[in-house]
Amino acid sequence: MFRAASEQQTVASEVPTRPELTLVRNEPPTGARQFLTRGTPAFRRATLALFLSGFATFSLLYCVQPLMPIFSEDFGVTPAASSLSLSLSTGFLAFAIFGAAAVSESLGRRSLMFISLLGAAICTLVCAVSPSWHMLLVVRALEGFLLGGVPAVAMTYLAEEIEPRGLGGAMGLYIAGNAFGGMAGRVVTGTIAELLSWRPALAAVGILGLIAAIGFLYLLPPSRNFTPRRGFDAAFHLKAWGGHFRNPALPLLFAIGFLVMGSFVTVYNYAGFRLVADPYDLSQTELGLIFTAYLFGIIASWAAGLLGDRIGHFVVLPVGVLIAALGAAVTLSSSLPLIILGIVLVTIGFFMTHSVASALVGRLACDFKGHASSLYLLAYYLGSSIAGSVGGYFWLADGWNAVIAFILVMLAMCLVSALAVARLARR
Repeated sequence: MFRAASEQQTVASEVPTRPELTLVRNEPPTGARQFLTRGTPAFRRATLALFLSGFATFSLLYCVQPLMPIFSEDFGVTPAASSLSLSLSTGFLAFAIFGAAAVSESLGRRSLMFISLLGAAICTLVCAVSPSWHMLLVVRALEGFLLGGVPAVAMTYLAEEIEPRGLGGAMGLYIAGNAFGGMAGRVVTGTIAELLSWRPALAAVGILGLIAAIGFLYLLPPSRNFTPRRGFDAAFHLKAWGGHFRNPALPLLFAIGFLVMGSFVTVYNYAGFRLVADPYDLSQTELGLIFTAYLFGIIASWAAGLLGDRIGHFVVLPVGVLIAALGAAVTLSSSLPLIILGIVLVTIGFFMTHSVASALVGRLACDFKGHASSLYLLAYYLGSSIAGSVGGYFWLADGWNAVIAFILVMLAMCLVSALAVARLARR
């Protein structure tokens, strides 16, 4: 349970001049903790394992995105309905994150992440043989629920185990794993779906997820700065979640996660419908290859983490939002090369923003980091689920122009939130 602030040791954060931006800590002082330091074998194993967890999570979660036009045709559903194959997963994932954060306090970080990855991979294999649209949606919802055990716990593990000076870079590499997984899942399904069908495409991604889960279990070092908590104390968890809303910076970071993720997913959800139609008529393989834009996200997330450590996270954060907004505007062009350029810029801006915001949540939440991460990721995946489906109604109303107008409004709100976080830090 919480102890009185006077009985606890406070720890300076990146914003030491604003005491209300820090939370009191009931864990050992930084000097007494055993961090994984850059350059050591354990550090490399941990970052590689978390890279694999990010790869598996995003490849399993987003492998259906390039298949949405196929689902719409094969199952006779609208574009907005086909987006449920993704939105249900991210929606259930968002709420499962709350339970995952609480369960990880008792079960442990490593065990919960492995069980989640293994279960989600099996669900993808089940989807590959699903006989009906409704069964596919039910299994995708279950898959999202299972994956809730990975993102918040992974961010928490990094914040607890990685030395503070290396956290930005390590978080950036984890987000790079997300980017690589998102790209690989989409490219694999798009290519195999064209050559064979969507069923073997999903099966291939499920097998990749199983391999990544096993590699993760083998590589990740046990936690050294985490002590399991016995039983389940609902009052404790509610108080821990509520405590983060007394930190004025954290709710703004949660809003940034919702808005930037919502914008990013909406672009990728409906770009496929635009590009498979006249005058572009892209094949599934060609559409899948557009997702190689994630390669730029891999570089951007890693670079943003390092830049944040060196020049300041509050400098890099709004720059990422502006790059995403510029990219969204560029996609309004009728030129295919410019549309692809715009998607690349959106991808770079999104991964820069998400990487830095994730690191800031870990830094500013000086205590109960798992609960702070779960709140950020709740907002993040709700953005994917809600905005990703709402974008379908804009698509039906006025096509791509309406979709981009919706996205630019969200990114404008995201920029205001990023600037407000920076202003709070300077006071």
